[in-house]
Amino acid sequence: MGLGGLPIAAVLYEIDAAWPGWAWVAWISVIWPHVAYLVARRSRDPFRAELRNLVLDSAFAASAVPLMAFSVLPSVVLLTVVVADKVNSGIRGLWLRSLPAMLVGGLVSVALAGFAWHPESSFLVMLASLPILVIHTLAVSANSYRLVRKVQKQNVKLDELARLDALTGLDSRGHWQVRAGALLARHHDEAQAAALMLVDVDRFKDINDRHGHSIGDDVLRGIAELIRRTAPEASAAGRLGGDEFAVAMPVSRDAAHTVADALRCAVDGLVLTRLPALRCTVSIGIAEAPDRGIGLREWIEAADGAMYEDKQRRRADTTRGPLPSPPL
Repeated sequence: MGLGGLPIAAVLYEIDAAWPGWAWVAWISVIWPHVAYLVARRSRDPFRAELRNLVLDSAFAASAVPLMAFSVLPSVVLLTVVVADKVNSGIRGLWLRSLPAMLVGGLVSVALAGFAWHPESSFLVMLASLPILVIHTLAVSANSYRLVRKVQKQNVKLDELARLDALTGLDSRGHWQVRAGALLARHHDEAQAAALMLVDVDRFKDINDRHGHSIGDDVLRGIAELIRRTAPEASAAGRLGGDEFAVAMPVSRDAAHTVADALRCAVDGLVLTRLPALRCTVSIGIAEAPDRGIGLREWIEAADGAMYEDKQRRRADTTRGPLPSPPL
């Protein structure tokens, strides 16, 4: 508003305007912005108060056009800037709502100050119009740049939220399916070795029931970290949901069994900081990548069946207890 007062003052100086015109310019460019700020700050609904302030900005700017005897350059600059401000606010339809206020402001100004027509703009007026053209444009551009960067950073965070499981830091189910599907496609197209390992925490419900969900979360985070450490490079490790994890690995079935054994040993030795006495085990199922024509769903089902068999075998071994020693 202060920058907008410069070309208005230049025109008033050239036409030797009376003091009421100067007083109105002082109100528009110096006093009103601070009043508008205080009104918005002290309002119960600052957003609506600021909307009213923005509409009044447009009305005040339009009221200066007749005072300048419709000098073309400053009039166009002022009206363009106030409309652009409404567009840049991002509030849908605000610039349209400001048009009636601009019309009213111009008509009231004509009624009070009279109509004069001097559209020519002198060199002095042109110079006085440059600051608002340059500084306002750069300020709006800088603000738009900050907003774009903020949106970009938020998009990166949203992408991370979509790709990563919030609890474990492994791939989310959807992102894991994309990566595992790509690995399976490479297996079909390039005959690259691939194996799928499904990991399920044994008696996880009992852990939650006995020790609480926070301890259960610690267990999942701990096992997820062990999966990250033991999984081969370029593997896709994700959490399918609940206490079930999946690791698609670019290795052979035998190498996958070696990874599974290493993971079992690591989980057996897992010590939780908040509950050191708790011991965890996992059931693991492994399936080699299927032939062409068989998709990711069937691959998961094959590994899931192997994991179920492993879980049943482990439960049976636990029920029977240790085997008797052979006779001498």
